[in-house]
Amino acid sequence: MSETENEQQNSEQTEIPQEAEAVEAAVEPGEAEPLPEEVPGEAGEEAPAEEEAPPPAAAEGEGTEAPPEEEPPPIAAEKKKRKRLPRAQRRQRSKPKREQPAERKPITRLPKPVSERGRRQERRGVVVSNATDKTIVVKVDTVKAHRRYKKVVRRSTKFHVHDEQNAAKVGDLVRIVETRPLSKTKNWRLAEVLQEAK
Repeated sequence: MSETENEQQNSEQTEIPQEAEAVEAAVEPGEAEPLPEEVPGEAGEEAPAEEEAPPPAAAEGEGTEAPPEEEPPPIAAEKKKRKRLPRAQRRQRSKPKREQPAERKPITRLPKPVSERGRRQERRGVVVSNATDKTIVVKVDTVKAHRRYKKVVRRSTKFHVHDEQNAAKVGDLVRIVETRPLSKTKNWRLAEVLQEAK
């Protein structure tokens, strides 16, 4: 029986340290337990703050992440939009004054440069109609090679031409010159009759 008693005593001794470890383990969580007891005694506003408190406590061991969590509340405050003020109540910025010269420079007018008028375009064509007074219709043929395909393309355009003396007749070869607008359709005038109709 002595052997069984010895075994019981040994088992009791081993149980005592296990119980001590359990008590110590119970004490460590117990340190965190008083915080929830304080929460009901205070107003309910700090409950969210204490919920946020454990992450900083966990971060205290690291030491680097604690400051960034403190910064976001000011950012939220900056996001508030300022109320727009009317123009009269806005802050006035003063403009820097320019130095004014003692005497004003006199205005000098430069003479207009003498330049020749733009070269007026000239065309040669055949008179198609002289039915209206002081106006003839001249058909001008143009022969051009196509830019890409190089085929010779013939085009003709009709111009209303001012003829002051009614000198030109149908079939005459005439030279016409560009001029100021004389009517809605007339921008050309008769320069000379090159060849009369046969």
